This record gives sequence, structure tokens and C-alpha cells, in this order.
Amino acid sequence: MDSQTREEESPREEPSKHTDTTEESESKRLLSSQSPSSSSSDDENEVAYESREKVVIVDVEPPESMGNVDYVPPFSWKKLWLFTGPGFLMSIAFLDPGNLEGDLQAGAIAGYSLLWLLMWATVMGLLIQLLSARLGVATGRHLAELCREEYPTWARYVLWFMAELALIGADIQEVIGSAIAIQILSNGFLPLWAGVLITASDCFIFLFLENYGVRKLEAVFAVLIATMAVAFAGMFGDTKPNGKELLIGILVPKLSSKTIRQAVGVVGCVIMPHNVFLHSALVQSRKIDPKKRGQVQEALNYYSIESSVALLVTFMINLFVTTVFAKGFYGTKQADSIGLVNAGQYLEEKYGGGLFPILYIWGIGLLAAGQSSTITGTYAGQFIMGGFLNLRMKKWSRALITRSFAIVPTIIVAIVFNTSEASLDILNEWLNVLQSIQIPFALIPLLTLVSKEQVMGVFRIGPILERMAWTVAALVMIINGYLLFDFFVSEVKGLLFGLTICIWTAAYIAFIVYLVSHGDALPTTWFNRELSKRYSVTGSYNEFSESYSLHRPPNISIEIYQYFELRSILLYTNELVYTYLNHRRQLVQPSEIYIHRCQSCTGLSCIS
Repeated sequence: MDSQTREEESPREEPSKHTDTTEESESKRLLSSQSPSSSSSDDENEVAYESREKVVIVDVEPPESMGNVDYVPPFSWKKLWLFTGPGFLMSIAFLDPGNLEGDLQAGAIAGYSLLWLLMWATVMGLLIQLLSARLGVATGRHLAELCREEYPTWARYVLWFMAELALIGADIQEVIGSAIAIQILSNGFLPLWAGVLITASDCFIFLFLENYGVRKLEAVFAVLIATMAVAFAGMFGDTKPNGKELLIGILVPKLSSKTIRQAVGVVGCVIMPHNVFLHSALVQSRKIDPKKRGQVQEALNYYSIESSVALLVTFMINLFVTTVFAKGFYGTKQADSIGLVNAGQYLEEKYGGGLFPILYIWGIGLLAAGQSSTITGTYAGQFIMGGFLNLRMKKWSRALITRSFAIVPTIIVAIVFNTSEASLDILNEWLNVLQSIQIPFALIPLLTLVSKEQVMGVFRIGPILERMAWTVAALVMIINGYLLFDFFVSEVKGLLFGLTICIWTAAYIAFIVYLVSHGDALPTTWFNRELSKRYSVTGSYNEFSESYSLHRPPNISIEIYQYFELRSILLYTNELVYTYLNHRRQLVQPSEIYIHRCQSCTGLSCIS
């Protein structure tokens, strides 16, 4: 409420200069949050892309669009091509070596029966990634930056630490996968640790490519995805899987107690925590004015098409891998022992050599998957570190730091676990657990932010989409929770270790509860609506306030007491806040009490 309105409503009391200054700065802060590109803080804060690095979307504006910020231009194939890129970079996380191992194990153990789950898991992953893109386009900032502003310092550092752990776990799997591919293609001449060092050099390739612009980098990833598609499609053609069983596997849901672990693995591999952070930053590589709602909506439309096509391609590649191993190894004695390390050897034994041995086709596809995913991991690491810590560093130094976080432990792992295939399989299980643990710390902040009107403005997701997103997130977290429970039950032995796990689990759950409750994260429920109805009825201010004064300590004023009562209700409903504020504006002189939003707090945090 500005000072002019206050003078009209309350001429008896002059508002203080301090209140005017506070509210004016508050309005500027909220305005800048809706149009961050216009804020001068970009010079001081970390940004995903500098203005000169962004791809310019060339468009000839028709006369009807002049001065109309809501105008959305008609569909254009040229524009779709200009927006194509970020979705394909994001899709590489669906094709990393960890996912390929999950595919081959699902095919070998469950046959064609889990293809339907692979399809629907990809659809769930698409929904999460579209929300991530929506957040980045509508706000002009990526998820890590917004988490830095949304949460207090201690929570922000916990989220950053968890994101880095997830990234390191994913990077170890990706680098090990690349090293295995190099070992295959060198016919065993290069050991695993040498392959790790060669893969580590991709950091310099990444830095080299970045100097030539975003589109050149995206073209390289397109080549790597095409390499995977051709390699695994070639394997699919050589093995000739049963078309009828493949179609039944996609269309008919089927699940048995023997394949539950593989089913959990298929769903668990879809949501990669670092990929949620990555996509919200990648979409900012196009020059879009957040103040023009039409431009934002247009970008969201094109990104939705591009991401859908990209994940359709990844689904087909994952389908190829699953069906190849279902055709070759389902029901055989090798099915339970097959993994990323020995998959190439088993393929060679099953299908032989030929003009171009299937072993080397597998090696080429695996190398493309490992190299592309490690480079995108470096990319994601830059955004995560820069966003959470607000580091203004040169890209080469930040990339080297990010790369070192993953490469040093990976080299140690390669040396220690290179003794046998079984030890690498155990390592892979622990890494899957590590990434499963981190999933809530990416999903909950994402869903909290895209549901907030203060962050998203008119692009806040609607109640139906919000409920769908929370349902998908809850399903993914429950499935990964089952994976964690099953793993710890089988692996945790000893009283001291078990007690440590229990204490850690309690702290883990407490932090998840904090994230969910922070900023009224959950969607509106029946309980919320009942509260809103209860306090939105017409009545006098005294009648409204009497319900709070029944248990009010005599030494606390009714205004302060009402404020803290309202603060507790805010944890459960947003609707009540606006109802209450509107009610007070109508019945109370504004000069008596001011409730406003403060930069250091969330929710209604200050009284002046």
C-alpha cells in the first residue's frame, strides 16, 4: 500500500518516513524478482549466461503485437529450431551409464515386462523437467539461485552439499562407464584408471567448445546422442527382438515379486537431482524478456515441444538397450550376474563377431553416453556451485574446481575397486543409493518455487498441475525410499552402524519435513479450504479478533498476538493469508499496524 492511499484512508496520522522507505524498497525487490533481467544486481550476482552468450531469437513483430506484452506469435519452425538445444542437453542424463546398466539388468531379469514402466517413468521425468524449464524461463534465474534467496543460510548450505554429493555420485558412475568403454575399445590394453584420466580431459574439451558459443556446444551433444542412437539401434537390428512381445510389454502393465527391484531401479533412474538444477539454467541460454509475458509463454511452448521430442528419443534408445538384453539373456543363467562391466563380453559370446563386432558397437555407444554425461555433469556443477554460493569466477577455474570434486574420488574408486566385477557392482549399488537420497532436495524446492505466485507471477502452476507434480514427486520419493530400505536391510550389519543409520535417517526426515513446511509447499487441501471458509465470513473486526484473544497472555498486545497466530496458520495455507489481510485492510486503520515482507525472511516476517 503506497503513501498516497494511506493519507486518504487515515488523514489523522502521518505515516513515518521509515515505513515509506521500507515499503518502497520492498516493492522494488518484488518487482525485480518478477523481471530479474532488468535488475542491476546481475552485475554483482552469479548468472547462468552473460547477455552476450545468449542466443537471440530473431522475430519480425506484426503490428498487433506493438505495445502488447501478452501477444504470443504463431508457431514457427524456424523459431523451434532456435529454441532446440537445452532439452537435448537435459535428456543426456536419461542416457548416462547408470541408466544403461539399469536398462540391461531390467531386460535380462524381467524381459519385456517392464517396458510399460520405462515409458511412464519417462513421462514422469518429462513433467519434472518441464517444471524446471518453466521456473528458469519465468524468473530468469535457475533453481540454485532461487534456493539461495528462498531458504536461510544453514538450509541453503545443506541443499548445496546434498546437490554436490548427488553430482559426485552421478559423475563417478559416468566416468567409470566411459573408462569401461575405453577399456573395451582398446581391447583391454588400457586399465580402468587410465580410462578415468582420459575421461577427465573432457573438462578441457568442454572449455574449448564453450568459447565457440552455446549452439556449437549443443551441436556436439547432438552428435553424441545420434551416435548412441545409431549404435544401440544397430544392436537392436542385429538381435531382432520379438516385436509382438515388445508391443505387449509397452501396452500391458505387468509386475511380479521377482522383478520389483528392477522396477524400482527403472523409476529411480529417471529423476537425476543435478539434472533438475541443470535444465532450469540451460533454458536461459536464449534471450527472453521476462517482462513480456507473451515472450515467456512462447518460450515455454517451444521448450515443451523440444523437451518432449528429446525424451522421446531417449525413450527409444533405452528401449533398444532393454530389448536387446531381454532377447539375449532373459531366462538364462547369466541374467543375474550381468552388469555394465561384463555386458560387452556377454554380448560377444552370445552374438559373435561379424563384419563389425557387437562388442565394439556396445563400446562406442557406452563411450558416447559416458562422455556426454560427464560434460553435462561439469556444466551442472558450475550452475550448482555458482548459484548456491554466488561465486563470480572465470568459467575455466570454476569448471576445474567442479571437475576436481568428481575426478579425485573417481580415480581413488577406480584404483580400489578395479579388483573384480563384483566390487564394481557393489560400488554402483552404493552410488545409486547416494543419488536416491538426494532426490527430495531437488524436487521439493522445485515444486515449492513453481507453486509460489511471489516467484512465478502469472506463470505459477495451477492447482491441478500442482497436485499432479506433487503426486509424481511423492511416488518417486516413495519408490526410492523402498530402494533405500531394501538396501539398508540387506547391507547394514552391527549395532553401532545400525544406530548411526537410524540417527542419520531421523535427521534426514526432519530436513525433508522442514522443506515441505517451508513456504507452504504442499498444495491446497480440504483442511486449507475449510480454514479459508472459516475466516472469510463477513463480520466485525472485534468478532474476528475475539477468537484470538481467548488464550492471549495479558502482557502481549492483541496485534502482536494475532500476528504470531497468523504466522502459524501460514504454514498450512496461503489462502488464509490473503483473506486475513484483505479483512484487516477493510476494518483497521492502516497506520495502526503494518505487516510486510522482509528481504531476510519468508512469509509475513516483520511488524512495524
